Amino acid sequence: MPDTTSAGPVPAAPTADCRALARALSGLHFIDGAFVPAGSGRTFPVVNPATGEEIGQAALGDGTDVDRAVRAAAAAQKEWAKVPARKRGRLVADCARLLNEHVDELGRLIALETGKALRTESRVEAGVVADVLEFYGGLGSELKGESVPFHPTMLSVTVREPLGVVGAIIPWNVPMLLMALKIAPALVAGNAVVVKSAEEAPLAVLRICELMNRVLPKGLFSMLSGFGPECGAPLVSHPLVKKVTFTGSVETGKIVYATAAQKLIPVTLELGGKSPMIVFPDCALDRAVEGAVTSMRFTRQGQSCTAASRIYVHRSIYERFGAALAARVDAMVMGDPLDEKTDIGTIISPGQFEKVRSYIEIGKAEKDGSWRACSAMPADPALAKGLFIQPHIFMGLPPTSRLVREEIFGPVTCLFPFDDWEAVLAEANDSDYGLAASIWTNDLRVGLQMAHRLEAGLVQINQNLVVQANLSYGGVKQSGLGKEASLEAMNEHFTHKKTIMVNMA
Repeated sequence: MPDTTSAGPVPAAPTADCRALARALSGLHFIDGAFVPAGSGRTFPVVNPATGEEIGQAALGDGTDVDRAVRAAAAAQKEWAKVPARKRGRLVADCARLLNEHVDELGRLIALETGKALRTESRVEAGVVADVLEFYGGLGSELKGESVPFHPTMLSVTVREPLGVVGAIIPWNVPMLLMALKIAPALVAGNAVVVKSAEEAPLAVLRICELMNRVLPKGLFSMLSGFGPECGAPLVSHPLVKKVTFTGSVETGKIVYATAAQKLIPVTLELGGKSPMIVFPDCALDRAVEGAVTSMRFTRQGQSCTAASRIYVHRSIYERFGAALAARVDAMVMGDPLDEKTDIGTIISPGQFEKVRSYIEIGKAEKDGSWRACSAMPADPALAKGLFIQPHIFMGLPPTSRLVREEIFGPVTCLFPFDDWEAVLAEANDSDYGLAASIWTNDLRVGLQMAHRLEAGLVQINQNLVVQANLSYGGVKQSGLGKEASLEAMNEHFTHKKTIMVNMA
């Protein structure tokens, strides 16, 4: 058993030794400007899903830790709200510049703890974190109110004020990016933030918190690790938490929403997806195939809310498209996430691994379906215990199949032929989810008509980019409430509007 106790101190400079960094961060929260162990002294293991090795320990947070972090945040927020908004933005932008120096380090650490490939996923995510902070850092001057023409003898204006302490709960699939999308607008708007990390991926976000605390005032941004019932629930229900932002499953999101409702506080929820991709015969086929690889997030083992897990292809190109997609995914390399040659890493945890495998078996048992397993399993004996799953492409499944109806969160997509675009639109909208969709056609008249009628918060034509700063992101139906990644997110979801009236008569 490797020694995974904290090997402190945590290095000040960027390091290429992600395993040593993981050990140094072990067993710690970051509360009120300092690393501290859990109040109970308890920890839980952090495991590399590519090898099964224990790489570190995370502090096992509970209500006592939550209370300490939230009270420190509430005290810090009162002074932070007095700081001019543009200065708050400059400090957040300074955090971005510091994180830019640690991109490779953070990429290696997140690859180690999540199994996401360094070259195709983890290093990219680390770079985008700094970009999000830089984007919001420039928006301090956009916290604007309005002048209201109520009466000639009255000056009537609205101003935007921070909410207070924000509780943020993040998932494991892109934890650094999704944390940045929550903390950056909250901080620039004048709030303090307490983040609960995903139990599977607590270390890289902890490192980010420590780095940002070199710039930010003490207590303003704290980081806790732990499990939902013991750590997440007390954060949501804490009386000093005035806003909750959550990304995760629909089931947990509903629990968060119900708890927040008891306090009548605002909530942002980014939940699941079952995103359709619709491919017309006039598209550029090679580009659409490459778009399907990107849209399904195969490099992330399909562990994405926006994964194109339902691909509808016009019957005239259906067979060609399916063969080309399978060949393209076949050519991708599955292997050690820290190897620069690797395209595809692992599933995050044994539980998720078994869940994805069970869906694959359900698909294989469908009467009229066919399937293709793509890419080759790693040959390295050191990866024999790794949570690797071959990407699977299913064809011919009935629309009632669980693979078509339910979010799998794995490298599994289903292809369907269509003839009529009105009919395929109805199929695409026949889902409990409404997060994202894409349309592939050179006929922009058809594309725009479909875009307006698709029930999704984000629709792209001839591309399927991941979340981008400055583009409003969020779903409809069971996919959530509220928006992220935009000016709208900061103004509408991290401030409240106050009306001030001055009688000048």
